Amino acid sequence: MAKKKTLFECQACGFQSPRWMGKCTSCGEWESMVELTAEQIKFLKETTVTSSASHKAKATPITEVNEDNITRFGSGSRELDLVLGGGIVPGSLTLIGGSPGIGKSTLLLKIAGNLSQQGRNILYVSGEESAGQIKLRANRLGANADTLYLLSEINLSSVIAEINSRGYDLIVIDSIQTLYSDENPSAPGSVTQVRTITFELMRIAKSMQIPIFIIGHITKDGSIAGPRVLEHMVDTVLYFEGDSNSELRLLRGFKNRFGSTNEVGIFEMNREGLSDAKSMAGRFFNKEKLQSGSALTVIMEGSRPIVIEVQALVSESYGHPKRSSTGFDNNRLNMLLALLEKKLDLPLGTYDVFINISGGIKINEPSADLAVIAAILSSYRDRELSAHTLFIGEVSLTGEIREVSGLTQRLKEMETQGFTKAVIPNSPLEETSVKCYVANEVSKVVEWM
Repeated sequence: MAKKKTLFECQACGFQSPRWMGKCTSCGEWESMVELTAEQIKFLKETTVTSSASHKAKATPITEVNEDNITRFGSGSRELDLVLGGGIVPGSLTLIGGSPGIGKSTLLLKIAGNLSQQGRNILYVSGEESAGQIKLRANRLGANADTLYLLSEINLSSVIAEINSRGYDLIVIDSIQTLYSDENPSAPGSVTQVRTITFELMRIAKSMQIPIFIIGHITKDGSIAGPRVLEHMVDTVLYFEGDSNSELRLLRGFKNRFGSTNEVGIFEMNREGLSDAKSMAGRFFNKEKLQSGSALTVIMEGSRPIVIEVQALVSESYGHPKRSSTGFDNNRLNMLLALLEKKLDLPLGTYDVFINISGGIKINEPSADLAVIAAILSSYRDRELSAHTLFIGEVSLTGEIREVSGLTQRLKEMETQGFTKAVIPNSPLEETSVKCYVANEVSKVVEWM
């Protein structure tokens, strides 16, 4: 009697193993290995045979290849177009992830409404809500138009039949985890199903030159649920960020085959849904007066300078000292605290230190190091800093304050918002009305407090 073949698949990353494991060796997830049925194993074998027997393409010298002229069209949202690199590319496959309730469906329904009002045929496929529920949201968003079509369906073959029945200019899938394919015996949302459906949607987008937006659920650690290959298959990966208690939402690009991933889109949630934020002035700091433990700086989100407030709390520790940060890298905070102990002889080893970046924004660049140090010193000494002074600079392990990129743009943003002073590293500058104080090392920061 032939021995039964077994195959286990990780539901977090798609890794396969002939034996069960408590922890996936590929992604490190616990209790994620699920045994595949005989039908599922047969499906995988048939898929492999079909792909291996496909037509082989002939290599072409790169000097004989013609360049593709990428065309784009506007989405009706300035912020989304900025993140996408200038607009929507026909035939592109875009994946949008984010926490539940952060505004993924609201944004895409708003975009679908904008485009349909331009006379484009838009298909909105929802496997989570009925057409009536979507209609209620569309009324609130002002997204009603005769060329916006709703389809509440989870069967992929039915979705493809609808796509073939009418010439659509854009398709929204809400969400990829709810669809299933009849050809695949796995349950909806499984690794095999997500991989199969994404490949089919990619084929449709490329062959019919229809841009497709896919909404993806995220796991508890903040990554998009499903196999990691999902993010490799699509052209663009966007993530929604933001505090659920705040009206501001940030849309970041983590992958973009048609543009830069440095840009960030900023939206605000209001009665009309998710709309472009009109102005960032004063959104991330207190305009009136700074309390002790607060310092201001300017960070660059792509090509956009934003003034933010860094808050610090330094208090005596009763036991093991705690170091915690929200919106700032915790490892970098530990490095700055060690530097302050060594260079300024501050006994921070007996204090709890907490850092918070106001507005729910996350800092991904080192230019805020100087502001973090200024906020810590302000809290430690219980001394207020000037609300007209900003601190800009990267701090090295030697205590040296180094130059940051885009300093001229940062200072111009300060001028626009009425700030008059800045503590910066020594670097060549264009003419500016902002009075700049040069600090070459950490010890010089104390002089400007």
